[in-house]
Amino acid sequence: MAENNQNQSTQDINQLRKVRRDKLADLQAAGKDPFVITKYDVTHHTTDCAEQYEKLEAELLAGREPVDVSGLPEEEARPLRKKDYEERRAIMDAKPIDVSVAGRLMSKRVMGKASFSNIQDKTGNIQLYVARDVIGEEAYAEYKKYDVGDIVGIKGYVFRTMTGEISIHVTEITLLTKSLQILPEKFHGLKDVDMRYRQRYVDLIMSPDVKDTFIKRSQIISTIRRFLDSKGFMEVETPMLVSNAGGAAARPFETHFNALDEDLKLRISLELYLKRLIVGGLERVYEIGRVFRNEGLDTRHNPEFTLMELYQAYTDYNGMMDLTEEMYRYVAQEVLGTTTITYNGIEMDLGKPFERITMVDAVKKYAGIDWNEVKDLETARKLADENHIEYEEHHKKGDILNLFFEEFVEEHLIQPTFVMDHPIEISPLTKKKPDNPEYVERFEMFMNGWEMCNAYSELNDPIDQRERFAEQDKLADAGDEEANHTDEDFLNALEIGMPPTGGIGYGIDRLCMLMTDSALQSGMCCCSRR
Repeated sequence: MAENNQNQSTQDINQLRKVRRDKLADLQAAGKDPFVITKYDVTHHTTDCAEQYEKLEAELLAGREPVDVSGLPEEEARPLRKKDYEERRAIMDAKPIDVSVAGRLMSKRVMGKASFSNIQDKTGNIQLYVARDVIGEEAYAEYKKYDVGDIVGIKGYVFRTMTGEISIHVTEITLLTKSLQILPEKFHGLKDVDMRYRQRYVDLIMSPDVKDTFIKRSQIISTIRRFLDSKGFMEVETPMLVSNAGGAAARPFETHFNALDEDLKLRISLELYLKRLIVGGLERVYEIGRVFRNEGLDTRHNPEFTLMELYQAYTDYNGMMDLTEEMYRYVAQEVLGTTTITYNGIEMDLGKPFERITMVDAVKKYAGIDWNEVKDLETARKLADENHIEYEEHHKKGDILNLFFEEFVEEHLIQPTFVMDHPIEISPLTKKKPDNPEYVERFEMFMNGWEMCNAYSELNDPIDQRERFAEQDKLADAGDEEANHTDEDFLNALEIGMPPTGGIGYGIDRLCMLMTDSALQSGMCCCSRR
């Protein structure tokens, strides 16, 4: 039965599509092909119409209260309300707001000599009142053939209907684009998540909240740029096609450069090239760009996503924590007007100092295991077995500590929290802690149980870095597809000399998800740089 219903639905949609193509053919045969129109002069957007009308209304009708018909029988109240409306309408029509708007037809209710429609543009939507006697009999007949989804140009003036809805009284209507597809039924919207990702243009049309999210995402990124520019950072661009995709633990996409007969990779991180710029004397740099990781796919991970990395000479990971806390607070206040973020009903307070805790202390707090007492790999594996933590043969003690952290700690980190001092085994590009070389000066910031950013006191010792790369090469030779590889040019840059530097990578998409309370984004990200 379900299959029969689906087949019937497909047949119905195909028939509707055919009807639309037939309408287009008729228009073209009549010399009225909408696709030959190249421009339309727009003077207002839909929200402009409403805002200007309300402002003018407040001026012209100041001190004039609506007629009070409370307590009267309906047959007595109705003519009084109508008379009051006509008087108010006459005052407003004496100073009409003439507009020219354009947008997509989202609904149409034909009622004989007059009809109501609704159009949507980038700012919102507004009702149209279309009367045959005003636009002409021929134009009205053509309008009646328009379909939901068509893009139209409207000329007219703004008024308020008797029911109180601000609308446009149409004097001229032009078909600008004929829609040949069928939009999803508006009541149910676009529910299929896969289609929402693959047909973002439909999602934007049918879901105003998604459009608002895209707009706010742009505001978030521009606000980040303003903040960093004010701190003396310079925005740069680095290569996307690289011979050695380093700077993160991830499997790259591979391609071939025909001109040089050379295999290349899409970058998985921005790190190594930005550090080269620090070597070159650009003391504060950042980049916001797409990176590519040939990995899994879910609502928080996408094979291509937006990453921001920044590097600052003469500071360390403590300086990166201070900068991150200030930036998050600034962006939230500028974009949202508050430092309190609500995501899926959970409040997160960016106004308070962010908690700072070491990874060892976090595991002790939430898993009840003091890693300071774990002296060797054998003990670490035994603890993992007892706690049902799966590990691989190549994992060392520090890797297993990280597995405990992921299993027992991450889900508890709802409020902004800096988790510091990671094991050296999972941090091949980070400076060791001088007082405890098993750990490094690194932090990850968590909110809502998600990793939001990842930062280091950057390793600038070329000898130590070569040794770390060698360990990564061994892992790669053993079959680890996410291991880093030795980058000789980067090592050469370190030998030239890189000053003490703090660096950080931010997952822009996750930040936008939290600040827009959205489960869907244009790109879901994993912001890890390790």
